[in-house]
Amino acid sequence: MKLTKYTHSCVRLEDHNTVLVLDPGGFSEVEEALEGAQHILITHVHPDHFDEEKVLAFLKKNPEVTLHAPAAVVDTVKKALPDAAATAVTADGQLELSGFTIKTFGGQHAVIHPLLPVIDNVGYLIDDNLFHPGDSFVVPHGIEVKTLLVPIHAPWNKISEVIDFIIAVRAQKAFQIHDSLLAENGRNMIVGHATNFGKKYGTEFEYLPAGTSVDI
Repeated sequence: MKLTKYTHSCVRLEDHNTVLVLDPGGFSEVEEALEGAQHILITHVHPDHFDEEKVLAFLKKNPEVTLHAPAAVVDTVKKALPDAAATAVTADGQLELSGFTIKTFGGQHAVIHPLLPVIDNVGYLIDDNLFHPGDSFVVPHGIEVKTLLVPIHAPWNKISEVIDFIIAVRAQKAFQIHDSLLAENGRNMIVGHATNFGKKYGTEFEYLPAGTSVDI
């Protein structure tokens, strides 16, 4: 499977002669990530994970493309494009998409502040290999994750939680997501901690600059 990391939380997967894109959000290179895609997965409705304008424009031009996401995202898509192939997903489910097997986990976005409502968030495990948690630190149950995407910085997290997430999942390999708000010094510090603690617990953590592709 080929993984291409885009800015923030957007990743593009190529396998089974198919392109699958996760979280094409407003901080990301959406048009580039979506080019040639057959399927789109979105973890939650926040605009840094779901660029409504650009995703809708892509779906309008490519009505055969499927989109799977929590109900809030699907409702937005269906309101604009009633005939779009958009399906709501929840946690503890499974999808089969052109050779990709996707299992869903979690259900809720991490708490930003007690005064803010908690929204739906679904994490996706692709082919029992890659796990994209969206905005949460939910640990997939009943499965060994091979490749983990780690939200390293957000209004809802702290470095101790980032480290604990890496330790709890214990994937063989990990890459960063949710990193576009970081200045270089802060990013280097967090990546250093993730790398050092990951090594202690059997996870090889690697920072991927936007636009980098790797085989996983």
